[in-house]
Amino acid sequence: FLRLAADVAAAAASADSVRVWEAVAMEPAWRQQGRGRGRNQDAQGERPRPQPQERDRPGVSAGRGAKMKTNPVPEPAKEESVQSKFEAIRRSNQAAAKRLVDSHVSSSSSDEDNNEDNNEDGDRQRGKILESTFTSYTSQTDGDSSGLLRTGQYLSDLFQSGALTCLICIASVKRTQPVWSCSGCFSLFHLPCIQKWARDSVFLISSVTDEDFGQKQHPWPCPKCRTEYPPSATPNRYMCYCGKLQDPPADPWLVPHSCGSVCQKELRPRCGHTCLLLCHPGPCPPCPKMVSVSCMCGKAKPLPRRCSNKSWSCQQRCGKLLACKQHACSQPCHTECSPCPRVGLQGCVCGRQTAERPCASPRWNCQQVCGALLSCGNHTCEEVCHDGGCPPCPRSVSRSCPCGKTKSSLPCTEEVPPCGDTCERRLSCLKHTCSMRCHRGSCETCRQEVEKECRCGKYRKQMACHKEYLCDSKCPKTRTCQRHQCRRKCCPGNCPPCDQICGRTLGCRNHKCPSVCHQGSCYPCPETVEVRCTCGSTVLVVPCGRERSTKPPRCKEPCRTPSSCHHPIREPHRCHPGPCPPCRQLCFLPLPGCEHTCPQPCHDLVLIRSQQVQLAGPWEQPSEPAFVKKALPCPPCQVPIPT
Repeated sequence: FLRLAADVAAAAASADSVRVWEAVAMEPAWRQQGRGRGRNQDAQGERPRPQPQERDRPGVSAGRGAKMKTNPVPEPAKEESVQSKFEAIRRSNQAAAKRLVDSHVSSSSSDEDNNEDNNEDGDRQRGKILESTFTSYTSQTDGDSSGLLRTGQYLSDLFQSGALTCLICIASVKRTQPVWSCSGCFSLFHLPCIQKWARDSVFLISSVTDEDFGQKQHPWPCPKCRTEYPPSATPNRYMCYCGKLQDPPADPWLVPHSCGSVCQKELRPRCGHTCLLLCHPGPCPPCPKMVSVSCMCGKAKPLPRRCSNKSWSCQQRCGKLLACKQHACSQPCHTECSPCPRVGLQGCVCGRQTAERPCASPRWNCQQVCGALLSCGNHTCEEVCHDGGCPPCPRSVSRSCPCGKTKSSLPCTEEVPPCGDTCERRLSCLKHTCSMRCHRGSCETCRQEVEKECRCGKYRKQMACHKEYLCDSKCPKTRTCQRHQCRRKCCPGNCPPCDQICGRTLGCRNHKCPSVCHQGSCYPCPETVEVRCTCGSTVLVVPCGRERSTKPPRCKEPCRTPSSCHHPIREPHRCHPGPCPPCRQLCFLPLPGCEHTCPQPCHDLVLIRSQQVQLAGPWEQPSEPAFVKKALPCPPCQVPIPT
């Protein structure tokens, strides 16, 4: 037990020493030089340390007149102690190496997004990644990659600096960040951003529409294409594009956020085949499989065709009988026959008129009143053009007086007289009845005086029953946008939705929200901005608001900036952002007083440290930049000559 405790203590001490050295190594240089007042003094005043030989020798005194006590340690215990120390140091080194690798991967991804260089190794590596992703597809199409244009655009955006932007937070989507891809528009969003967007969207809809708040399952929309997802589809895990691997690692030789395996998603339109590409962003390409299919009309023999373009026409006459049952289809091979295009004389339903009508719609009405004599022999049919016999006379059945209390059977030629009783039909107010005697025609408006309550319920007043009472008080409640008041006169409480324009500044800081005033976050700005290189040949399309933080795209064209020194042409180099590098050509200007030229490199614009005044403290700002560009004179001629 004592030996085990000693080993544990030794391991802890070695681990603590490793941590101390790591902490010291992480400190800046000015703190490693020394601490306190004596950090700028010489080391001659430091206390001398004992030599290792003297310290390790047994019997050397630890103080004046005292000897060090030595306890002999057995050899097995020494070996175990050394082994435990070695294991502890090995574990700490492995942990430090893992932290170094993680920081290198994150820094490399940020450098790839923000500080892309113009070396050809990166282009070659990206070309290999794209080639490995498309190999399984192009092997089926004999090298034809015309169906990979859309998918290739999404893949190229992954490697282009600033092309992938989360539209919710308007920040770059990096290789090491967990993301979510929309199945409608295939846009990438940060996983925490889309989770917050889904929660806020469902909360706002529930708070406005639900009487029992939070009980209904409302969908949430995609911020870009408005594709609706149920609450159960809210992403809670970081998955690769094909959905097979959770938390895919950041592999520099794979597509970012990809698992590297075959996609195997079912292709659309559904044909029974699956995607052959490696796990990829964007839509799956058309099906490259070869199938044997017949033509659309089924007359020709089956031919091998690409599954994504298997419909073909043999150009023979269709000949199928059309819906009119009189003519045959004369169009070339197709899927479904169109209505009969022929025109002929067609009679109306009642048979009074004839007109040229399409053969596909022979039944039509002439919009004339029938006018045929009814069975009573006294009245005519009042229906519009119809087929079959006319209906019986409506006056030949049992009829009632105008108020409906008395029924009588009279000939159709005689009108039923009023009964003389009180009318008592419901008036338009639906509260009172008509007090007149039985009469023909509609009843008059209600004129009784009643106490009416206004629509908002604050005031009461005696007035005619048929009039509506509205007070002049304005509603102080806020509308559904929670920003503007209702201000409607005599509002009953069901305030209408806000009809004003939102007008809040969007996340891009360039445009304002054009939607009707609403709660919650505004939708991202739908505009896009072009970021061009210095010469304008290469263009990168980014979401609005990202143009200020996006680096210009890499351009392979030569730099066109005119020379700033006395040389007529700059040294050839590629287009780049920022100022051109200093000229490295030889000066070759004639030296004054002799016939030789200056052999030094060009010194028309040389960075020279400016003479700055000593600052009193960090609160003062320098008045001039640290370095300024100046033209230096040519040095004296150094060519030896005989004198």
